[in-house]
Amino acid sequence: MSSGVLYLIPNTLGEGDADALATVLPASVQAKAASLCYYIGENAKTTRVFLKKIGTERPIQEIEIKELNVNTPAGEIDRLLAPILAGTDAGLVSEAGCPAVADPGALLVRRAHERGVKVVPFVGPSSILLALMASGLNGQSFAFHGYLPVDAVERAKRLRDLEQQSRKGRQTQIFIETPYRNRALFDTLLATCAPSTLVCVAVDLTLGSETIMSHATADWKKKAVPDLHKRPAIFLLLAV
Repeated sequence: MSSGVLYLIPNTLGEGDADALATVLPASVQAKAASLCYYIGENAKTTRVFLKKIGTERPIQEIEIKELNVNTPAGEIDRLLAPILAGTDAGLVSEAGCPAVADPGALLVRRAHERGVKVVPFVGPSSILLALMASGLNGQSFAFHGYLPVDAVERAKRLRDLEQQSRKGRQTQIFIETPYRNRALFDTLLATCAPSTLVCVAVDLTLGSETIMSHATADWKKKAVPDLHKRPAIFLLLAV
């Protein structure tokens, strides 16, 4: 028997109903997502919420949902993959945006390739790429660094290092923060970066409250800063 297919199914970037889902996921992606009977997600409860918005072909209680998150032991990956190897098509879904990008699902995808399982990525919202597109910074060369250090001194040092890398390679540097620490990160950016360094902040992407602003550090200090508290945000810098 041939193995099933692992479909990588994007999620919305924030709260929203089925109508909100339709604005970011093509109908063909929603149709495939609705047809699957086996899902792997970071959290079973939120995966069910996603499936309710999708509108599944069978009752949700008949859909098998397994969890894969930062607490999942490495040895569990093969057990998650077993139904797919046995011929069942599966969907990998993230809490927000594209699975396997800044997401523990990458471990499953890697193992799927090792076991010869076909992996099919679907089109959907990626906060990283959307922010880069809208920033006006260098889209030819960029790097995503995930979370920066929590400690204020280490965070400032890391930002100086990233700014130096950006200046040397003309490379856009992209990073994120836990939403309640957004303002602390932003303040460190303004205090650390050179006046000419371009800084972009993209908040609540794809949502009605979406805000994207891109300015040199010196200009940011003259402008009203958007409300960043507890809002998902992407930060970008380019040293010029």
